[in-house]
Amino acid sequence: MNPILASVVMMVAVGGILGLILGIAGQVFYVQPDERTEQVLNMLPGYNCGACGYPGCAGMAEGLVGGEVANVSLCKPSNADQRKQIATYLNETPGPDGKTLPVKP
Repeated sequence: MNPILASVVMMVAVGGILGLILGIAGQVFYVQPDERTEQVLNMLPGYNCGACGYPGCAGMAEGLVGGEVANVSLCKPSNADQRKQIATYLNETPGPDGKTLPVKP
């Protein structure tokens, strides 16, 4: 067999096996994301100013849903209605673990 052809066949075989392993691992180790993060992100003003200390509104939303932030008032550009809406949502909506988050407006 031609050495070049043998190399190509070997690379295709190794690539196929590794691709199969990655596909199976992706299914077995899949982590369901917390849908509350997307909802909170949509409730934030969306300025991505970083005044809260997080890198944009997505970071603030992850901090709120992750329990790192207990006060929505860290978001300076948000108004009182937005803060109250976010706090109410997180206080009443359970996450994948069935627990709600004690967040203040």
